[in-house]
This record gives sequence, C-alpha cells and structure tokens, in this order.
Amino acid sequence: MTVSSSIKLVVGLGNPGRQYEQNRHNTGYWFVDLLARHYGGDFKLESKFHGLACRIRVGGGECWLLKPSTYMNRSGQSVSSLAKYFKIEPSQILVAHDELDLAAGEVRLKLNGGHAGHNGLRDIISAMGSKEFWRLRIGIDHPGERDQVVDYVLGNPSRDDAIAIESRLEVAADLFPRILAGESQAVMNELHG
Repeated sequence: MTVSSSIKLVVGLGNPGRQYEQNRHNTGYWFVDLLARHYGGDFKLESKFHGLACRIRVGGGECWLLKPSTYMNRSGQSVSSLAKYFKIEPSQILVAHDELDLAAGEVRLKLNGGHAGHNGLRDIISAMGSKEFWRLRIGIDHPGERDQVVDYVLGNPSRDDAIAIESRLEVAADLFPRILAGESQAVMNELHG
C-alpha cells in the first residue's frame, strides 16, 4: 500500500478550548502541535477554514497542518473548506485521531475505512463524500463499558498513559518525512512493529 500522491494536509482532531487541551479526545491536536514544533510551523486562526492552520516544509516538500475549531462533531466543515480551497484530494489527507480500540501509546497508520463510531471521522467522511483518506490512529485504550466512553474520551489520561502516547507520537513525528515521501508501507512496519 503506497501513497500515489504525497500528503498535502495533516488534520489533528480535537476540541478547541483550554478545558479540553489534555483530554484523550485531543490527541490528534497533540500530534499536529508536535509536527508544528518539529518543522517550524506557527498556527494562525484561519476563519475561512474554521480552524487554526499553518504550512510546514519537510525535506523537499510542504504540507498544511489543521486544527479544526468547530468541535469534534463538525470537523468535516473545517477539513472540506481547506481541502476544496487548495484542491487537496482525500488521498492526500492524513487525519490524526484518538482510537479507543488501541492500547494507550499504540499508533497505527491506515488508509481508508469506516468511522467506527468516531464523530470526527464520521463528519469528515460526510463532508468530503469519501473515506479514502489516511488515518493516524492514536491509541487511548477503552474504558471497558460502552456507556463510559463519552466521559472517558473527554477525560485526561493517566500520567503513564500520557507518557506512552507522547513518546509514540514523537516516533510518528520523526517518521513524518517518510510518510510525506510516500513510504507508507515502511512507516507502517516501523510503527506497527
């Protein structure tokens, strides 16, 4: 599985506002913040894209980073606005999001798929009319009971879980130039190994 065209947009899913910053649901924001720090990006509010955006240069390429400010359930409005404006295809988009079905600290790269109940992914699929985008699935673990999920994702991880998540996001950020270069299979092998 390879990228036919390079990633042009990395979206970090989360909820805006200081009260949500450390929530498990905001791990997508954590990842794009890390990329901005690694590659010299400076987020600015872009009202026409309904979020905070910046461009970064990585090796010989560049891409957009986006943090929707629409709240999770309306992420698609932000993603589709920027993608349409810059004529970015779904296959050129990487969405970083929290994943209940992976242990805290596991990170997986994947192309395509459903939303698995994730409201941010559901809204992006609806707004883009496609599920053919890349996902960086950031494991946050599962609370065990379905009726505990909302409080769980809007809660902060334990110190150990936060350290595990952050350390794997560092690995993913270090691998990012290879993701941009289209070396998705090699990156998957390294991340999933």
